[in-house]
Amino acid sequence: MLTVNVELTDTFGGEANYCWVKRATFECPEDTSDLAIVRRAKKLVGLTGCQCKTSSLGDGFELRPAGASLACFIAFGE
Repeated sequence: MLTVNVELTDTFGGEANYCWVKRATFECPEDTSDLAIVRRAKKLVGLTGCQCKTSSLGDGFELRPAGASLACFIAFGE
């Protein structure tokens, strides 16, 4: 099983600010697609239906919802 950690936070000047943070963690099989992981992460932090610019960070993803000063980080852990 793969553990996925999700953080949603505000931004200031385009950088993550961490004035407030909403965190979630879930597990999924290791062969789960990236799209399925992103969709589940978005659902857990309340971003379902929001268009996001997605960037791969190598060991996870960064989502930037369109029209919002937010950043969502998806990281894989133990």
